[in-house]
Amino acid sequence: MKQNQTSAAPETPSCPTHKSKIGGQALIEGVMMKGAYKGAMACRLPDGTIDVETWDIKGGVGKDRPWYKKIPLIRGVYAFIFSMVDGYKCLMKSAEKQMVEDENGEVKEDEKPSKFELWLEEHFTEKTVEAIMMVVMVISLIAALAMFLFLPKWIVALIKPLTANRVIQSFAEGIIKIIVFVAYMAVTGMSKDIRRTYEYHGAEHKTIACFEAGLPLTVENVQKQIRLHPRCGTSFIFLTLFISILVMCLVPFTVPWQRFLCSFALLPITVGCSFEAIQFAGRSDSLFAKIFSFPGLQLQKITTREPDASQIECAIAAMKPCIPENLEDDKW
Repeated sequence: MKQNQTSAAPETPSCPTHKSKIGGQALIEGVMMKGAYKGAMACRLPDGTIDVETWDIKGGVGKDRPWYKKIPLIRGVYAFIFSMVDGYKCLMKSAEKQMVEDENGEVKEDEKPSKFELWLEEHFTEKTVEAIMMVVMVISLIAALAMFLFLPKWIVALIKPLTANRVIQSFAEGIIKIIVFVAYMAVTGMSKDIRRTYEYHGAEHKTIACFEAGLPLTVENVQKQIRLHPRCGTSFIFLTLFISILVMCLVPFTVPWQRFLCSFALLPITVGCSFEAIQFAGRSDSLFAKIFSFPGLQLQKITTREPDASQIECAIAAMKPCIPENLEDDKW
């Protein structure tokens, strides 16, 4: 990654209203954005300045894209995996940037890494440590999926009338999944740190909306935009939950562990379908797309909050490097 310290970014080229492919993610005191050729993360440092890192995105656009970015369903699985990996790396980096040093250039006691992190740094190279952390992330993700996929099936299996019909069973499991997801988002949002992350999430959405509206990227213009966006990860998760209901209706098994294995095996199909659905919602203004996007947009009222000016400045700083010189490369 190429790193530089800045609190300002180049002027935004004027553009007509269009549906942008630029997407992002809220970080700890910052925002990450990814465009056709460039990715960038901008974080507000403890001293008040904005730190910006940029990197090149390989793979091209249009006909220059590799085959796995063109084939429906497969491109969705690829995008999901690499979004998770890139998002995790940026999240960890944003956390590191919040460590404060004292007058002697040493990290303050309450900001120091844990003993486990120090042991890793002492015994392994930086790349090895990154690999270990990625393995930990994958294990955590698998554990979360196991809990999230298995628990609803186990609960529904205890209610015998719901297992008499696989369609009813699938919808009951799906409803429990959605309830658990909404409750988790609402409860975590009560935390001060998570609430600030939700505010940066809102800044990310409003900045993309401002660019799509063809307006100059200024704090004033961004503040006027809506903080809900149809291509949001929250909407993606909701679509994944909903589509999983339809997919599981085709599974003939009623035993919880059998349904869990099937849902896990069918997860790539579910994710691939959700990706295609969210892309459709992001590029279409049809009535069907608006109805289709409505539930996810309502959930975003939980996972996004209205940002302040300093948070919007971070989102703008992350957005500008991702805007390609040829705006045709950013259109659907």
